Amino acid sequence: MSTTASPTKTRVIAADAHDVIRVHGARVNNLADLSVEIPKRRLTVFTGVSGSGKSSLVFGTIAAESQRLINETYSAFVQGFMPHLARPDVDVLDGLTTAIIVDQERIGANPRSTVGTVTDTGAMLRILFSKLGEPHIGSPQAFSFNVATMSGAGAVTMEKSGRKVKERREFSVTGGMCPRCEGMGTVSDIDLTQLYDDSKSIADGAFTIPGWKSDSFWTVRVYAESGFVDPNKPIREFTKRELDAFLYKEPTKVKVEGVNLTYEGLIPKIQKSFLSKDRESMQPHIRAFVDRAVTFTVCPECDGTRLNEKARSSKIDGVSIADACAMQISDLAEWVRGLAASDGERATMAPLLEKLQHTLDSFVEIGLGYLSLNRSSGTLSGGEAQRTKMIRHLGSSLTDVTYVFDEPTIGLHPHDIQRMNALLLRLRDKGNTVLVVEHKPEVIAIADHVVDLGPGAGTQGGRVCYEGTVEGLRAGDTLTGRHLDDRVRLKPSVRTATGALEIRGATANNLRDVDVDIPLGVLVVVTGVAGSGKSSLVHGSMPADVGVVSIDQSPIRGSRRSNPATYTGLLDPIRKAFAKANGVKPGLFSANSEGACPTCGGAGVVYSDLAMMAGVPAPCEECEGKRFQASVLEYRLGGRDISEVLAMSVAEAHAFFSEGEARIPAAHRILRRLSDVGLGYLTLGQPLTTLSGGERQRLKLATHMAEEGGVLVLDEPTSGLHLADVEHLLGLLDRLVDQGKSVVVVEHHQAVMAHADWIIDLGPGAGHEGGRIVFEGTPHDLVAARSTLTGRHLAEYVGG
Repeated sequence: MSTTASPTKTRVIAADAHDVIRVHGARVNNLADLSVEIPKRRLTVFTGVSGSGKSSLVFGTIAAESQRLINETYSAFVQGFMPHLARPDVDVLDGLTTAIIVDQERIGANPRSTVGTVTDTGAMLRILFSKLGEPHIGSPQAFSFNVATMSGAGAVTMEKSGRKVKERREFSVTGGMCPRCEGMGTVSDIDLTQLYDDSKSIADGAFTIPGWKSDSFWTVRVYAESGFVDPNKPIREFTKRELDAFLYKEPTKVKVEGVNLTYEGLIPKIQKSFLSKDRESMQPHIRAFVDRAVTFTVCPECDGTRLNEKARSSKIDGVSIADACAMQISDLAEWVRGLAASDGERATMAPLLEKLQHTLDSFVEIGLGYLSLNRSSGTLSGGEAQRTKMIRHLGSSLTDVTYVFDEPTIGLHPHDIQRMNALLLRLRDKGNTVLVVEHKPEVIAIADHVVDLGPGAGTQGGRVCYEGTVEGLRAGDTLTGRHLDDRVRLKPSVRTATGALEIRGATANNLRDVDVDIPLGVLVVVTGVAGSGKSSLVHGSMPADVGVVSIDQSPIRGSRRSNPATYTGLLDPIRKAFAKANGVKPGLFSANSEGACPTCGGAGVVYSDLAMMAGVPAPCEECEGKRFQASVLEYRLGGRDISEVLAMSVAEAHAFFSEGEARIPAAHRILRRLSDVGLGYLTLGQPLTTLSGGERQRLKLATHMAEEGGVLVLDEPTSGLHLADVEHLLGLLDRLVDQGKSVVVVEHHQAVMAHADWIIDLGPGAGHEGGRIVFEGTPHDLVAARSTLTGRHLAEYVGG
């Protein structure tokens, strides 16, 4: 009897079909009903010109919905304490996995926040010293500069057996905070002559503090009518008691015209109202006042370590926790490795030492070994902040998650990009989906899949121009494909300097007594590996009296009503023109003033509070999202109302205000500068909170272009720029120099180096291996010498 073998059937498992992230009908921001399928467990790079919709797709749609869905797995009570996220405007979004976002947002500039506190390495060190430090001084909080040493005693009333009983209780807390600087590391000294003119009385306007006017109910009048001082007597004639009450009195309730107010000495009031705020968030005139009135010096008691003497006295092998936090992380990793190799009592700390060792090694691996744990987190650049956030993911055992990166190569020298590429590939090879928004050809080249958005920016973008392999992109006819292999040649001739800005004996951070002359009247590029001392030289060592204007990518502070028109001053001439043409007040044409819609307050939307769910913004029914009262929208200029003008792009407005009834030369000049810096696609009323780092920098640059002469310092202006826009940027830099400005650019992009008149290269390494000038000269000389890492990479780029 013969038998016939039946063919083997392959079992189809439904779960295996979910191997893509499907996005259909996405309309977030400028996405034009976009549909795309992204392969999982692959490295996908999203590219396209600035404003084409990359971030709207990757961060505003995919990552945002993933986070929202994860939040919904928690109870309603817990969700009440979490950020409320609305569902993105998209028809279909499935195949999502848990998204881990590693963006460029700077780590909070809280003065108590350091690299050690944001990465938990500080907490691990505190545990280590509390166990192994000699002499033993207490628990981990005894080594924390955020915990003050306190003690107290008193009676406590409680109920026992139905009757009230009083018992004496005592408590004590041993903290590590320095009592003099309160854990800040610096102390401030206030120059009283900048606060008031002591030859005048309060009634005669003695105060010189910005915003303190004589009729101000909350400031000047509190002092004048408090009864603690004589408002008609010159301050220099105050008695000792009056002067003490004037400068140092504790908060005390007083009545001014029947209203209960709080009187407080001038010095603590200034400290609370000005010094407790982030300096960078202040308005320019307030920042200038603080710079004049307050000097910050290293705390003489703790020598800037933030820790009290007791915390510094406990040591391991002669090293205190303050010494450990001040070490370069690469050196600290070696010190911890030595502890891990020890026997005896230290062997019981093996799990902690292993975790600490791994974290410190991750710093080194990711190119941040030059930092120290006591470095203030607010001083990290966007690229450093992003790489710091990456550290906790490098050794993670999680797989099948989606990592989302926003230009991870920002701030990286070409030499370091290779290391970053290896890290991205390692995350992918563990079975994760890696989504990267990037412009650098070196990163695009390692992609498994490329999604090219465009073809233009703003309303001209939001569509998929290409989807596929890198080879297909290179052969395709998209803007990115055509420029993927672009190379800028060395300039045949360079400009001659008109002078020099001398820096002598610079020792900021890791600089080693650097002497350098920065040529004026030319385009100077300062480069070197990350951590080599570029920012310390350019931002920390420039003479204060040479009129240097630094233009970086830090967030622009303002309300959700702030937009390019308000930030650049463009709205002022527009409002005046509307007012003149219609015979009314300019204030009517401000969404923050008289003309604002009373229902939405000029926001254009009304939020419905849904408790633990996201507040749903709905267009205001009264003004239909136009932000202004109906009566204001009846006034026109050149046939357009004010809401239609704010809805224009910069390019449209540039044409609109150049001729006819709407011709406004002042507005036209501002709009031309915005177009020159490549922001022609932005709408005038677009909220500043939606701009990328590169867009923010170019917006700041546009506001400074009107100034005559001066020294402009740009911090990586190619960040966020598409390959096709780099040539436009080089032309802009040339125009700035031709206008008489001296332009200093901190940059790693080889195209900018090749276009420079003069290059200053720092290195040779990072941290204590850097801080020296390794080359000064023209790009031709740098390529010819090939004596530095930069020289070798530039030579390879230009084919020299």
